[in-house]
Amino acid sequence: MRLLTASFLTLLLTLPARAATPAETAKATIEKSLDYLVKDQQPSGSFQRSDREPPAVTALVLRAIVQSPKYGPASEPAKKAVAYLLTQQQPNGGIYKDMLATYNTAISLSALAAVNDPALKPNIEKAVTYLKGAQTGAIAGAGGAKIDPNDPKFGGWNYGGARGGLEDVSNTAIALEALKDAGLKPEDPAYQNALKFVTRLQNNSETNPSAKWVGDDGGFIYNPGKAGEGGSAAGEYTTPDGKRLLRSYGSMTYAGLKSLVYAGVSKDDPRVKAAWKWVGENFTVDVHPGLAANGPESARDGIFYYYVAFAKALAAYGEPKITDKAGKVHDWREALIAKLASVQNADGSFTGTQKWMENSPTIATSFAVLALQDAERDLAARK
Repeated sequence: MRLLTASFLTLLLTLPARAATPAETAKATIEKSLDYLVKDQQPSGSFQRSDREPPAVTALVLRAIVQSPKYGPASEPAKKAVAYLLTQQQPNGGIYKDMLATYNTAISLSALAAVNDPALKPNIEKAVTYLKGAQTGAIAGAGGAKIDPNDPKFGGWNYGGARGGLEDVSNTAIALEALKDAGLKPEDPAYQNALKFVTRLQNNSETNPSAKWVGDDGGFIYNPGKAGEGGSAAGEYTTPDGKRLLRSYGSMTYAGLKSLVYAGVSKDDPRVKAAWKWVGENFTVDVHPGLAANGPESARDGIFYYYVAFAKALAAYGEPKITDKAGKVHDWREALIAKLASVQNADGSFTGTQKWMENSPTIATSFAVLALQDAERDLAARK
């Protein structure tokens, strides 16, 4: 009997360990990152590591915390972060310090909405009012003249404040997500006006025939440019017949797709079909597609923001399987979870490139967690 027991134990010890499931991997990766983030909370309740970082940094961490079963909205880190964000709300309802008013307010609004506390309703309503008023076309333009609905800027959001800059797909998508999180419905004028703006930034000549730079890959660029010339972080190229086109790229395409879905546009709409075509032809979790065309040094620029937009858009679209241009089928949730688990640092953090502040481990790690949480939820909802 002893010999049999010893042999059985030896056999057990030599058997290969069971591989973790994607859901188990996501859970472990998320919890390790949250433990890393929580330990650096400041006495004020913020998660900013310097005065140069805006309140949205705290909001990113807060949203990740409240969406976690391990911590949740009743946890001490969450309560302290909420208290801090409320100190940053301005009399006009915006939640920001001195710059990037749209980004900061929208990201903070999504975080406060995720807390799901009725006591925060007045603060949420003020932030909603601020965001809706900041949409171009919702307020009078320069000199008191109304913005023409045919103006390429109409329906978009810029950075906000006195130096808001041009309206862009990124600010617009984040504002629309925040409004959705706060309970606005697709038929709200803010969504329907934003549809006009987003449609004008898609490389799809069928639905965007008047743009000078438009091609037909179905993806999205960043902004309309000062004189309609368009702007894309992925650069431009010239066709054999000499036409100047702008290159679509990952984060903006997923932001555009997400915005279309949030505004109630169906999968049969030519804009959604064109964006989905781009998704299949450019599917990857290894680089930031589009930006990689600028050279290998650009392939990881903004990649964690790309992962957030990727996960949020694909969860909203509702299709877990994507067929790439080679005909290979990918489960986007499993691919994303495996990739992020493979690049997580030993201390639980993630780090990106300096461009767009992703060299901040707080920002990169928060983005990674939020993307993983969307993938984790989608796995549970669509097994």
